[in-house]
Amino acid sequence: MSRQRQDQLLTALLRQDGWSTAASLADRLGVTPRSIRAYVASLNARVPGADAIESGPAGYRSGPGAVDALGVADAHGTPRARLHRLIRTLVDESAGIDVYETALALHVSETTLENDLARVRALLEGGGVRLERDRDRVRLHGDEQSLRRLLSRLAQDEMDAGPLRADALQRALAPEAVPARAVGPFKTALVRELGALGYFVNELAISDVLLHITIAAERVAVGRALESTADAADAAVIAVGETIARLAGEHFGVALGRGDQEHLANLVLTRVVTPGQDAQRSTPRSIDPEVERAVRAEIEQAAHDYQVDLVDDVFIMRLALHVQNLLRRSREQAWTRNPLTRSLKSSYPMIFEVAVSIASGLHDRLGVPLQEDEIAYIAMHVGGRLERSRAADAILSATIVCPGYHELQELLRSSVDRSLGTLIEVVRVDTSVDPDWSSLDTDLVLSTIPVAGADERIVRIQPFLGEADIERVQQAAARVRRGRRLRRLRTELQRYFSAEAFLMPIPDAGEDEIIRRLGGLLAASGLIGDDYIENTIARERMSSTAFTDALAVPHALQMTARRTAIAIGIADGSVAWGSGRVQVVALAAFSESDRDAFQTVFEQFVEVFSERDSVQRIVRRATGFESFLDELVAVIEG
Repeated sequence: MSRQRQDQLLTALLRQDGWSTAASLADRLGVTPRSIRAYVASLNARVPGADAIESGPAGYRSGPGAVDALGVADAHGTPRARLHRLIRTLVDESAGIDVYETALALHVSETTLENDLARVRALLEGGGVRLERDRDRVRLHGDEQSLRRLLSRLAQDEMDAGPLRADALQRALAPEAVPARAVGPFKTALVRELGALGYFVNELAISDVLLHITIAAERVAVGRALESTADAADAAVIAVGETIARLAGEHFGVALGRGDQEHLANLVLTRVVTPGQDAQRSTPRSIDPEVERAVRAEIEQAAHDYQVDLVDDVFIMRLALHVQNLLRRSREQAWTRNPLTRSLKSSYPMIFEVAVSIASGLHDRLGVPLQEDEIAYIAMHVGGRLERSRAADAILSATIVCPGYHELQELLRSSVDRSLGTLIEVVRVDTSVDPDWSSLDTDLVLSTIPVAGADERIVRIQPFLGEADIERVQQAAARVRRGRRLRRLRTELQRYFSAEAFLMPIPDAGEDEIIRRLGGLLAASGLIGDDYIENTIARERMSSTAFTDALAVPHALQMTARRTAIAIGIADGSVAWGSGRVQVVALAAFSESDRDAFQTVFEQFVEVFSERDSVQRIVRRATGFESFLDELVAVIEG
């Protein structure tokens, strides 16, 4: 039974609230409901004291022992644990290992060890380290930095894009000089010291740097220090390097040399900190004019292509500094993981798509690598800018109905502005005891008097606004905004779907083949050419378009369709897509004249398919195009 599948099941349940049926989980993992039940039993057996997964009439959900179950170490005989142990031994033994002796030490056959060595070779491809063999003796050949990157890959595999945990560190690195319990206090001290130097710390990226610092301290303790570079380090590198060295001595009892200080300081400066004004004045890091020009050009292009407000000098300079740091990291193949990548894609697909477009352009101009986690960091920059520029657009208009004293009306309006000013704007106050409700055409009506009939726009509140009133208004505002978005989506979808571009079931034959099959349906109608299909495949290779656990939306970055159209494919269960599986594939072809539709369709379509109950209703009841469209519209209308 696959431990990896068990972990995937538990991770999926941890990411969601509420219950999931065995059938929906089976579709997500590409297995049978019977397998799901077996996985649940195995997961619960990992933590006898508490259920990792709870069972009930509604299906399964994560239990109190879920996190502990994920942290349970693999037995030493499992393939992954054995592979990690073998690589650690090869890294530690510079003279190499004897195949027969190692097989005995690992309690496996020579054939099994030979298979493990083949897996080691596959893992080393493109990493600057190679496996050399002389008869029965094998050794790793590579420079010290490449060997350290290999160790970091082992730990990242254990952590699975999560935070740096002591148990994962112990399994991946088996540290001796650096006690795992010392990493937490070291991190706390490092964040404090960096703040004192005038830097803002990105907590999302600090786990990777802590991992590199731990590896560096461990390697230095066994005499494997890095040599100092010939170039003179700037003031920022010296200050941060000395800080890291002092804290490593205090917490780990290891003396880092100048080479390791420079290396680790550069990692910190290019990964986890943003200089505040004080740090910029004392240790300035200039931005390469070529990088600034490239970033400005791509931001202006994205603002035009997606009709969003991105052009701002402060934002461009901040993103240019990030890109410059990314280029420095890429030269050392030192990538930074982003634990929010998955949630960013599913919650903000449009923002992520803008980031993909910017990253693609920067790749062409500067050679910036297209790592998905790095794209996610660009998406966070973009999202921060768009949230600032679009905040006013999200405000709804409101009327207050409040008969009575003038002072009472003014007090209520002031309370509404103070508590709800970021959500609504009061444009009218009606003091009548019998207002003409039909004439109140604002998005919301906040009324202190009873209202006959039902109208989702009208919210009953008390004259003295309380917490319960604020919560009801917030919920009503959310309903109104969502209803507005989904009504636009329904109108757009009915324009862009057609029975001729509907495929059920789609083959579980990989992303490229599915894209070609769905793209062929649109090409047969003359809506797109072969170039659009190839561009869609190229976009998919940059970053998976599986924006939720159920839906993939492949598309090209170029809006070259003759008119906007969407080809729909529904799986019999689920199909492999990226690193997961999906149930629905919507190949979207957008035209230059429908730029506004891109944002409406793209973002809101993903929103519909992010709700598990809606997905299951659509895919279970759809037997053809008409029933699919009926169920989709029914879900949208609520």
